[in-house]
Amino acid sequence: MRQPAPSEPALDLSPSPGDTVKTTTCYMCACRCGIKVWLADGRIRYIQGNPEHPVNQGVLCAKGSAGIMQHYSPARLSKPLLRVGERGRGEFREIEWDEALSIAAGWLGAIRERNPDELAFFTGRDQSQALTGWWAQQFGTVNYAAHGGFCSVNMAAGGLYTLGGSFWEFGEPDWEHSRYLMMWGVAEDHDSNPIKLGLGKLKARGAKIVAVNPVRSGYGAIADEWIGIRPGTDGLFAFALIHELLKADTIDLDYLVRYTNAHWLVLRNPGGADDGLFARDGEGRALCWDRNSGGAQRAEAVDVSPAVVGEYALADGRRAVPVFHLVAERYLDPQYAPDAVAERCGIPADTIRRIARELAEAAFEHPVRLPVAWTDAHGREHAEMVGRPVSLHAMRGISAHSNGFHTCRALHLLQLLLGAVDTPGSFRYQPPYPKPIPPPNRPGKQRQANGALDAAPLGFVHGPEDLVVDADGNPRRIDHAFSWGYPLSAHGMMHSVIRNAWAGDPYKIDTLMMFMANMSWNSAMNTRQTMGWLTDKDESGEYRIPHIVYADAYASEMTAYADLVLPDTTYLERFDAISLLDRPISDADSACDAIRHPIVDAASQRLREDEAPRDVRGFQSVLLDLGARIGLPGMTLDDGSPRYRDYADYIVRHERAPGVGLLAGWRGERGELEAKGPPNPEQLQRYIDNGGFWRGHVPEAARYFKMSNRAYLDWAQKLGFLGHADPIALQLYSETLQKFRLAAQGHGAQQPPEQHRERVATYFDPLPIWYEPFEGAQVEDGATRFPLSAVTQRPMFMYHAWGSQNAWLRQIAARNYLYLHPDTGARHGIADEDWIEVESHHGRIRVQAKFAGNVQPDTVWTWNAIGKRRGAWKLDKDAPEGRKGFLLNHLISDVTPRGDYANADPVTGQAAWFDLRVAIRKADAAGDAQSRPQFEPLPGPAADDRPLRYGVEFRRQR
Repeated sequence: MRQPAPSEPALDLSPSPGDTVKTTTCYMCACRCGIKVWLADGRIRYIQGNPEHPVNQGVLCAKGSAGIMQHYSPARLSKPLLRVGERGRGEFREIEWDEALSIAAGWLGAIRERNPDELAFFTGRDQSQALTGWWAQQFGTVNYAAHGGFCSVNMAAGGLYTLGGSFWEFGEPDWEHSRYLMMWGVAEDHDSNPIKLGLGKLKARGAKIVAVNPVRSGYGAIADEWIGIRPGTDGLFAFALIHELLKADTIDLDYLVRYTNAHWLVLRNPGGADDGLFARDGEGRALCWDRNSGGAQRAEAVDVSPAVVGEYALADGRRAVPVFHLVAERYLDPQYAPDAVAERCGIPADTIRRIARELAEAAFEHPVRLPVAWTDAHGREHAEMVGRPVSLHAMRGISAHSNGFHTCRALHLLQLLLGAVDTPGSFRYQPPYPKPIPPPNRPGKQRQANGALDAAPLGFVHGPEDLVVDADGNPRRIDHAFSWGYPLSAHGMMHSVIRNAWAGDPYKIDTLMMFMANMSWNSAMNTRQTMGWLTDKDESGEYRIPHIVYADAYASEMTAYADLVLPDTTYLERFDAISLLDRPISDADSACDAIRHPIVDAASQRLREDEAPRDVRGFQSVLLDLGARIGLPGMTLDDGSPRYRDYADYIVRHERAPGVGLLAGWRGERGELEAKGPPNPEQLQRYIDNGGFWRGHVPEAARYFKMSNRAYLDWAQKLGFLGHADPIALQLYSETLQKFRLAAQGHGAQQPPEQHRERVATYFDPLPIWYEPFEGAQVEDGATRFPLSAVTQRPMFMYHAWGSQNAWLRQIAARNYLYLHPDTGARHGIADEDWIEVESHHGRIRVQAKFAGNVQPDTVWTWNAIGKRRGAWKLDKDAPEGRKGFLLNHLISDVTPRGDYANADPVTGQAAWFDLRVAIRKADAAGDAQSRPQFEPLPGPAADDRPLRYGVEFRRQR
């Protein structure tokens, strides 16, 4: 090989992207990957994945790489703003921070003196809910929630009330050992890099991947089999699989008896106050029927031979049957046979039968055996870990339906019957899960002497006594969460806040404070009316929602509706804690948390040389400042001065309980402790030195069977994840749900008002059920008038509106189409790229159609959140996102067709985005080539028409 002559410059095959590199955590989606940020002369030059980070191991998607243009977005807010014109017109004057904070503190202070519930504090894609929830608790308002109510609450609740963990962020498939993976409703925007890494491992081993989704994109495109299911019928499909497994007796009874409540006795006393509850001994412990002794014994005993079918007479004369008996009785019913559900699901019966056989074959003919000795919670020693290599993973596609809670429980029932929860090869818990079922923290509702709530506003209801209702059973929360209408709404109901605040239902509020929540546009059902509610005035000419405080880093559609705008930093300019107290980033083999820290100083970061300096502050620090100004408990010292300097100081010094703070790593005065210990003043620097994250490995003998593994339970208790080390029995049958059903039948001290009784009795079935999604069931002649389902997908390259304003990501897609199967187009007389009208029972839009073969023929779909309101995000007035982009949201009502409840899951309050039913027809040829509806453009600074060419200055320097 020829060597370069001494005079020739050497070719640098690995040029440095900058002069400095720093590590932090991405915020371009909820994946929270580790990134390395390169800088040149103090400006961000390049973002790459951090190979050392446990979440993404160096892999980075388009969103993460485009974080540069998120940080340098023209839409960034730069100063606090005070409204000077009519609300909704976007007319503001810039003010200084002292004035902004004085105004906000004045409003909030008066509310707290008068009635803390007059503040509704709701956050969107907030990754600091451990702080915001605590702040709301200290303020004393029950009216706090985050975005989960319209995103994933029935997924979380369905799992936490069944498994003590859940799909999505609290568990993962066993990527190393699974032979068969079923992905149900999994979009590629969320957790994308870990899933891509995992799918690569499965592909390399030849495992089978099945995608269940009405649309085939992303992960589904590389699946070995695509099941193009009709939206909202996933639960029926799961029941048909369960039917086949029960009929063939291909279930893991040993697993069920060891780790679930399959053998627990359920009382049969129709009409009685104890009907459907578990039979218990005098100490409240569940009983089973022991075949050895011929009598009832403690279900947790290790020396029993429990019956799983049959009816038995207890010593007191009551009769009871095991849970598994009820499971078999229900799902062996012919109504769940493949032939009975095939047409409704859009899946051939033979396909259903084959999938059931394949699941059983993978689970029972190819068990995974790991030579790892372990001891279970009852002291029994096991020489190896044996598991079923079948994994299920699910996301928003099954969750965003009015039947989503029970669908999620149906999938968990399928897993449990196969013995495929936290065994080698199956779904695995990620620490700090599993939790007791249900988790112990109940929603706060009583105010203490200092005005703070007795617990955080969000939590888990154990029975009717935990509902946040008044003496007459009416809602106490402005969103109606934790009421008889939506009892298990563990994440709150953000999608109901604006309507209820406008209507004064159940009372009027004074201030709506929101963070990162684009509730006037792509996060709103019933978009047009929502904008009207935000601007509506009462008979006296005052706004029905008197004050709106909005915090965000960008000028979204929502900014125009605020009275006071608090400009947030970008994610590269502030401290954040990605805490185990919040939405963890753990993997199945380790507990992990992480931070963000300022990579650059906000004041010095300009997109162009002629741009004015920005004066922005991280909202978390602003929140603590406001708390100190109004004297909230825990936020001031005895002399009234602020307890915390800023959010970074809070992260280090705040303790939720003695020794428990937001971060688990390097605790103790010298950083020698993990998970529990006194605050360490150098903790944040230790994180920075370690790439921005901490990782505590689960002991090898504790990595599976976490719900009943002595080593794991002891480890989790030591780290504070569990309050005790008792085993967690997984719940095929939910006594919590049965308690609500009994209340609806007239039993107990807390009973629902008359108008809710039938609803609660119907949907609080202790075993999973399926019912037609409400929109299809309640619209008269709905199947004929609106024959198509309409859903959204989210692409890997965008994540909600704050990604689709990104200059680099816009080059991938700057507008969306309504995608339909060519056969669907032919049935409706529509050609490829025709403009069409799309109508629901609620509204009508005009969009451009495009043919796609990757969709179930009775479904149409589009990319979510690409459509923009003109004038927002500082996009050009003729930007394609505003002219041709659109939202399906305009077609979605926030209430059911009957108008009696929110358009939501009746158990959890989860927004039923994907219940939407539509009709399509070719649009009038006389129309122009833009989407409808078109709203009046939002006023504001004109978009700079100079091309965004970030990086030109770096090339000039060469």
